[in-house]
Amino acid sequence: MEVSMPCSHVELNIEERKLLARLLHHKTRVVEIARALSRHRSTIYREIKRNWWHDTDVPQADGYWPVTAQDLARGRRSRNRKLARHGALRDAVVDRLKAGWSPEQIAGRLKAEPGSGYRLCHETIYRYVYSEDGRSQDLTRYLPERRRKRQPRHARKPRSLVFPESSAIRHRPAVVASREEFGHWEADLMIFRREHGPANVATVIERKTRFTVLFRNNDRRSKPIMARLIALMSPLPQPARRSLTFDRGLEFVSWRELEFGLGAKAWFCDPQAPWQKGSVENMNRRVRRYLPSDTVILAMPDHEVTSLCDRLNATPRKCLGFRTPAEAFRDELLDQARVSH
Repeated sequence: MEVSMPCSHVELNIEERKLLARLLHHKTRVVEIARALSRHRSTIYREIKRNWWHDTDVPQADGYWPVTAQDLARGRRSRNRKLARHGALRDAVVDRLKAGWSPEQIAGRLKAEPGSGYRLCHETIYRYVYSEDGRSQDLTRYLPERRRKRQPRHARKPRSLVFPESSAIRHRPAVVASREEFGHWEADLMIFRREHGPANVATVIERKTRFTVLFRNNDRRSKPIMARLIALMSPLPQPARRSLTFDRGLEFVSWRELEFGLGAKAWFCDPQAPWQKGSVENMNRRVRRYLPSDTVILAMPDHEVTSLCDRLNATPRKCLGFRTPAEAFRDELLDQARVSH
């Protein structure tokens, strides 16, 4: 019976590669080599495949040679090898950084330029900028967001800190879930095809009356979105803006600004449970009839978004006794005004 070896993410060292070469020379089975090196057999298969030397001039020299394998592995681990090897490419990248281009823009432009002989990932540029060579040229000063040290790629704050347990939807009062009380809203973003840019449309809907507000954003940064929400909702009386329910998308991480600016409580769906804000999800499906995913939002005039919003709010709804959301919302505002007086 084959013995399962523990998986390891550590590269083979030169001594292991020498032993591997000797065992291969004696035609030892890969499973036995893995056992001798205390490695998983997949590691051995991958090592042989990636570091096998192919000599087109002298076919007899083909084989697994430990020193050559070590050099090949070291070359792959060289994080900035492309920019280190190609001086012209390096100079072009540095010139564009100094001109104010972001690494993503530089990489994208290289792909788009006809006849360009280079392909470069923006991560490669970032790694070069933060490398010893890049720091010696003080290249970090030209990045859109300069940092003394590169943050880990895809690093995120723990969601439990951004969206605390006390704001989980399970703690939302029953009067909100039952739609008995006016002034509780749900919000979401409608995303469109990436090739048309980061522009999106925010959907905000009042749970009781189904009154809907749509507005366009040019990107998905949280602070501008929250600032726009505050500007749109602050003219409403306080009873008309009691709370908002969001999902846990990163575009809503600045929710505390909303609570401070509007005095409205923020609630958050459970992870991977957007159906818990069903009103706005249903409204998004309605809006998609007019704004499919291939819509170029940046090219859409603001008055068209306003016109679409007016059309939705002027459509009778069965759940409202075939009143329109605009009528139901107006009636609620009048009731609140009478109560306050």
